[in-house]
Amino acid sequence: MNAETPSDATPDNAAELPFIAPCHALPASAAFGWIAAGWRDLVRVPLLSLGYGVAIAGLGALIAWAAMRLGLLALYMGLASGFVFVGPFLAMGLYSISYQLGAGQRPTLGYSLWEGRSHLKDTLVVGMCLMVVLLVWARAATIMNVFRPDAAYPDWRDLIPYFGIGSLVGALFSAIVFAATAFSLPMLLDRKADAITAVVTSVNATLRNKRAMFTWGALVFGCVLVGFATFFVGFIVLLPLIGHATWHAYRATIDASAWPTTHGGA
Repeated sequence: MNAETPSDATPDNAAELPFIAPCHALPASAAFGWIAAGWRDLVRVPLLSLGYGVAIAGLGALIAWAAMRLGLLALYMGLASGFVFVGPFLAMGLYSISYQLGAGQRPTLGYSLWEGRSHLKDTLVVGMCLMVVLLVWARAATIMNVFRPDAAYPDWRDLIPYFGIGSLVGALFSAIVFAATAFSLPMLLDRKADAITAVVTSVNATLRNKRAMFTWGALVFGCVLVGFATFFVGFIVLLPLIGHATWHAYRATIDASAWPTTHGGA
């Protein structure tokens, strides 16, 4: 069944729905197709897409500025307000634009905002769970200081445990966040599924397509590096690109047809 087509499932038989949505097997090169599809969406609706890019990039720059001026407390507060309450909402708007294009509609800001607002409760649940992970991650990063050499000018060999263990811990938390968010938010936009089902579905699909998702993660990481290297200016284009591509990644990977569609008129 096409993901755009409402299924026969209704809230009355929600108990009969599976715990997770099945996923398709993906080739290792699938991520490049998602990026290409995301670029086509961005080119078709440049002003609307880049408007979201400006908003998200501006939010990130504001959090970075506050952290530099006010310290780590400002960083935590910025993550709490920006990532949990604003970031997922803006991402939903990008997914909605791609949905509207795929459905043959003319994307509008009003419809994308309406769809984002109508799924705010479930996106906040996902965001709050990830916020806990991020705070634990920040605490773990602080603990890593015990491995830092005491010498003012340590030898590079003395820094190997510090950077090695820190990199492993960072990679672990990055993998958790990546697996939980790879497909969960697009599924919440597309289908009447709860946040736990969407997150578990995302983790399952990531584990079953390790090579494809490693490539996708590397592309996203590369975009993030370019964004920071350009002092957030690159994010204006790269974040909408990633957002649109994420929608196509979800459509190509997850079979959520058992759940009723959420799309309707604003």
